[in-house]
This record gives sequence, structure tokens and C-alpha cells, in this order.
Amino acid sequence: MIREEFRLKNQLCFRLYTASRLLTQVYHPLLSEHGLTYPQYLVLLVLWEKDAQPVNDIAKHLFLETNTVTPLLQRMEKEGVITRTKGEKDARQMIVSLTRKGRDLQKRLSEVPFAVGSAVLCDSITPESFPALFNMLDDIIAKLGNSKEQESRSQ
Repeated sequence: MIREEFRLKNQLCFRLYTASRLLTQVYHPLLSEHGLTYPQYLVLLVLWEKDAQPVNDIAKHLFLETNTVTPLLQRMEKEGVITRTKGEKDARQMIVSLTRKGRDLQKRLSEVPFAVGSAVLCDSITPESFPALFNMLDDIIAKLGNSKEQESRSQ
């Protein structure tokens, strides 16, 4: 007989994974009509907050490695959404900036957060509960992020 802690229904990781995958599916039709993927949208969100950032900073904001972000940025550059230029102070550093097309996408995608928010509303998740939900998820991210940092330092 299987122990309760090994049942799929009792796994936090599975619930978070499933919620993430299904939420990404909600984004797909909203973004694909603009030629964007979900990861590209995340890059745009970072750049809309602050334009002209080094690749390393974008990767840190997204909790990704630079070697994961770089191919994504290359595709976005080919599509004319961003530009990548060498840093003035350090030529090894790549600075990512929005193009006019990238800035214009912010207006065209202005309904996306509301559409996604509406998609997740249910009995237990209301607009008023979003801050508490965000805080819980931020705590999980911070705890796991600290564990990963400590693990990489000890190696």
C-alpha cells in the first residue's frame, strides 16, 4: 500500500507545475496573435518596467540562466522587438533595449493581464485575494531561490 506522502494528489510540486502549465496555456492564444511566446512576453514585461538592461539583469529577474535567455533574445531581435548592443563600459556586456515595435506591443497587449486574471478567478481566488496569493508564492520562490544559491555556493 502506498504511503500518503507519495500520492500524486498530495504533492505541492505537481499542483504548482500543473497550475503553471495550464496558466501558460491561457496566455498562448492571447500572445500568439501578436507573434509572441510566453517567455518572450516575460522579457517584454521586464523591459517595459525598465528599458536598456544587461542580459544578466533580465535573466536574474526571470530566475533563468543567461544561456537560456540568450536564444530567446536572439529570436526577439530577429523579429524586430528588441535590439542588443555592446555595453559602453564593458564591451562583453550586452544591453537589451526595446524597439518601437517592442514599445508598441505594450499598448496592444494591455488587456492580457486582465484576461489572465479573469481566467483564474474562482471561489477561492478573488481579486482581493491576489496580494495574499502573491505573498505566498513569493515566499516559496524566495525560500527555493535561497536554497539553490546556498547549494551552488557549497559546490
